[in-house]
Amino acid sequence: MLSIRSALAVIIRTPNYCWQKKIDPMIKRFAALGKMSTVFVYGTLKKGQPNHHYMTDGTKGKGKYCGKGWTDQKYPLVIARQYNIPFLLNVPGMGQEVTGEIYLVDDQLLQFLDEFESCPEMYQRTPVGIHIQKWEDGNDTLGVKPDIDGILMCFMYSTTTYEPDWLKLPYYNDYDPSRYHEQPKYVVHKAK
Repeated sequence: MLSIRSALAVIIRTPNYCWQKKIDPMIKRFAALGKMSTVFVYGTLKKGQPNHHYMTDGTKGKGKYCGKGWTDQKYPLVIARQYNIPFLLNVPGMGQEVTGEIYLVDDQLLQFLDEFESCPEMYQRTPVGIHIQKWEDGNDTLGVKPDIDGILMCFMYSTTTYEPDWLKLPYYNDYDPSRYHEQPKYVVHKAK
């Protein structure tokens, strides 16, 4: 059975396929790099948030925005600690369906995100179902697309290591302190 990477490599090198020119050049670069993953972000890594540049500027790896969605299950999204960090507590069924963005990332960026999220000590990266609200990537993304029910499996960073009092904090379905002024403002700190 051909891997997606092998199949794409053959297609990209085959001049007879006129549609290959429509494949996003970033996707071609991803194919050359190897495995890619879909990641759902809901906090400071989203567009307009202080750490978003890590997702797209290429300094920590390659990332491509694909769309918006919400978690298939409810989770408590709280804001805690001295930096007012958004934490998604891994308590499925409690809280709200959380909205966020979906990115296609290469292994280098995924490794950086693991370090950035202090995985597995602070956060754990787990696969979850994401309902697609808006799928903006009109180009071929190596077969990465929602299933027939509009759900896409993505990695998401959530935590099982939290203080019990965090369950008493307000739950949010969308993190954006600039839009929702009742949310505490995130205090920027440098990534390692």
